[in-house]
Amino acid sequence: QVQLVESGGGSVEAGGSLLLSCAASGFTFGEMGWYRQGPNNVCEPVLFMNTGFTSYYGDSVKGRFTASQDNAKNTVYLHMNSLKPEDTANYYCSTAIVRTMTFPCEKYDGFGYWGQGTQVTVSS
Repeated sequence: QVQLVESGGGSVEAGGSLLLSCAASGFTFGEMGWYRQGPNNVCEPVLFMNTGFTSYYGDSVKGRFTASQDNAKNTVYLHMNSLKPEDTANYYCSTAIVRTMTFPCEKYDGFGYWGQGTQVTVSS
């Protein structure tokens, strides 16, 4: 059974950092993406990675967010630094690769496997 489980979300003050994890079971990570959905309820791609290399960064996170992968644990990580209140969102990992999104993340369920999400709240 394929499963993605995110963890590591929480509340942090602006300027702080968080580390999100996405553990996979039932398959081995290849290309995957981190996404987020904020108060506007539109899914936004954060970054894409493939076997540990990041191939795409969303404009809003360039220079602040990075990704890494632990193959032994079949887990990918999203390192979020210099967090801003506008980073407040529910963060998802997914095997879907979608660059242009205009709907809530749930509408892209057919594009790949998705985790349940982890909430990140950044206070000013």
